[in-house]
Amino acid sequence: MAIASGHGTGKSAMGAWLTNWILSTRPDSLGTVTAGTWKQLETRTWAAIQRWTRLCITGHWFHVQANGIFHKGRPKAWNVTPQTCKEENAQAFAGQHALTSTSWYMFDEASLVPDKVWEVAQGGLTDGQPMWFAWGQPERNSGKFFEVTSGKLRKEWMSRRFDSRSSRLTNKDEIEEWRQTYGEDSDYFRVRVMGLPPAQDELQFIDSARIKAAQQREAVVTFDDEPLIAGFDASGGGKAWAVIRFRRGLDARPGPRVPAPIRVPGEQTRDRNALIAKLAGVMRDEHPDRKVAAMFVDSAFGAPYVERLHVLGYSNVIEVTFGAPSPDRHMGNMRAYMWNAMKEWLPKGAIGPADDRLAIDLGAPGATVKEKTGKLFLESKAEMQARGFDSPDDGDALALTFAQHVGPVEPKDEEDEEEQFLQMGGNFGARPGGWMR
Repeated sequence: MAIASGHGTGKSAMGAWLTNWILSTRPDSLGTVTAGTWKQLETRTWAAIQRWTRLCITGHWFHVQANGIFHKGRPKAWNVTPQTCKEENAQAFAGQHALTSTSWYMFDEASLVPDKVWEVAQGGLTDGQPMWFAWGQPERNSGKFFEVTSGKLRKEWMSRRFDSRSSRLTNKDEIEEWRQTYGEDSDYFRVRVMGLPPAQDELQFIDSARIKAAQQREAVVTFDDEPLIAGFDASGGGKAWAVIRFRRGLDARPGPRVPAPIRVPGEQTRDRNALIAKLAGVMRDEHPDRKVAAMFVDSAFGAPYVERLHVLGYSNVIEVTFGAPSPDRHMGNMRAYMWNAMKEWLPKGAIGPADDRLAIDLGAPGATVKEKTGKLFLESKAEMQARGFDSPDDGDALALTFAQHVGPVEPKDEEDEEEQFLQMGGNFGARPGGWMR
């Protein structure tokens, strides 16, 4: 069970009552309790458990100590202990099994518990009738607590949200003062009162509110001659995907004027000829709604594809080096420049409402400003993977469509077509520079 809750709703008392219930009804149960900080664990969470256990009708069954609560007859097999959640202490959560009873964990202020601790604790839920409780204020919009209350793991948990204004325990006058001081849309009010994650994480470069608004926005056609631009983020194999994304002006939502993205799993990119065939198919499409004015390709793994497409005659395929200098002196490199341009585009742009892959990718990278240079750098893919995020392949592919300005498509008149016909030697299927040139 996971609960994202505002401030002052009685989480510590509820945790103590659950602890007493498990200890009193499940002989030989083994539990571990932690909290986001040692001070929170020692002075609130564990202190509440000790207090309520002494008051419990079964309290005389147990030794209530600072380092744990132990059954008097079977202290090693039937107990609950507090543990600090520092990442270096993660292994203290391993090896907890209760084959004939309940192995259980309780995470208070769970948003601050490191992901490594969550991962290790998972191993203690493999036998018996295990239980896991996690609650607290959603301080971040990334990490395991965010995932189980608002993200991709929500369906695997009994997940709830509790607004402080709904509790009879909270000080309503103080909450109203916060509302007037910070505003109901502020991150402070969202986290402390409403039990909602912040709109923007401390690392997050593109905030969630901006992404969600772009998903809900209808596609806008500004000019009929807006060029169709493609971005191709090539894959080096493995878990990374090769992705082609399309954008036409303010519209990146798949539909009549914007083709659906093309996604190829990393293991399938070993067959480069098959991928070249897909890319060439995109570039040769002459339908007015699908004719690509320019394709920008990440050079890291895409350089061979650019070279082959040039050989095939597609000169409007352009190689982009993510680490190259930025046209904007405030950005640290080309990747930061493109992502910043995309961030500035989002408040007016439109993306697919059901395109969760792209939405997750757009909100995943963090960014930092280097003190020495004052320039902004986007978080690297390796750094993101260390935080538990996948490579933002769809996000990079869309960002590539902002590599440089692409002019409007100029319609061809009859004289242009006649000139092209003569240059082709009177045969549209011939190569340029025929014998009549």
